[in-house]
Amino acid sequence: MGKTAFIFPGQGAQYVGMGQDFYENSAEAKEMFDLAARVTGIDIKHLCFEENEEINITEFTQIAMLADEVAILKAAQAAGLKCDVAAGLSLGEYGAIVAAGIITPEDAFKVIRERGIAMQQAYPEGGAMSAVLGMEAEPVEKICAETAEEMSKVVSVANYNCPGQIVITGEAEAVAAAGEKLKEAGAKRVLPLKVSGPFHSKLLESAAKRLSEVLEDVELKYENIPYVANLIAEYVYSHKDTKALLSAQVCGSVRWQQSVEKMIEDGVDTFVEIGPGKTLSGFMRKINKEVTVVNIDKFEDLAAAVEKLNS
Repeated sequence: MGKTAFIFPGQGAQYVGMGQDFYENSAEAKEMFDLAARVTGIDIKHLCFEENEEINITEFTQIAMLADEVAILKAAQAAGLKCDVAAGLSLGEYGAIVAAGIITPEDAFKVIRERGIAMQQAYPEGGAMSAVLGMEAEPVEKICAETAEEMSKVVSVANYNCPGQIVITGEAEAVAAAGEKLKEAGAKRVLPLKVSGPFHSKLLESAAKRLSEVLEDVELKYENIPYVANLIAEYVYSHKDTKALLSAQVCGSVRWQQSVEKMIEDGVDTFVEIGPGKTLSGFMRKINKEVTVVNIDKFEDLAAAVEKLNS
């Protein structure tokens, strides 16, 4: 019997209207959106459901995304869905540790609010990220390292998303220069991302330090569902490791492809993407076409997921 993983997307998948049908149709989901609003003092319904500019600003995006992910998670659990392991891309890692029962939703909302503010403030201007398509990891790493050295500026790999898609991050000038070199070296495309900071780079070390302080006071507990950490693409079982990895993840590379490969190696053959959009489902098709992938974004997806996973 194969294992099931719940996986949670990161920043960039957000959209206005996400989770509204869950709020209206699921008592468990409504409770989580309302809890996020109470804990943070933010009008989460306005942020997620109504046209606004804030949803794409990091300090608000992060709490909006996590509220949606945890709301859908609770609705899925109430419908009888269970996982054997959890993982999430970047911000989505917090959805994963809620799913694993390691952190309470309330504490997760508190921490992610602080994370969003710290990341927004760490490097408010002059940062950039770009997706590099159609290139292996090694030449991308090499060109980033050479560019960083030549320019004495920061540019490095932020995300290993899937075969043929790697995201680079750093100071805007260095990211642009590395992007040109990568195209010359054979990258199919280099696409600048709409983000408000150089995430997962050492420019965010002050945010990592702040997050470490916030996490000091948070109680974590480990039961029978492990999660795979972004930074090391390995299973994690200790609160000390989790806190250190969550802090370091802010300025380190997200090894998403490697995390998925680790879970498949461990017998996971079904992946349930929980949250807005289908980003991770898209990555899954490039990482391994043999596994089953189910996406829960809209309320109607839930019944289809239950039917598919119970058949």
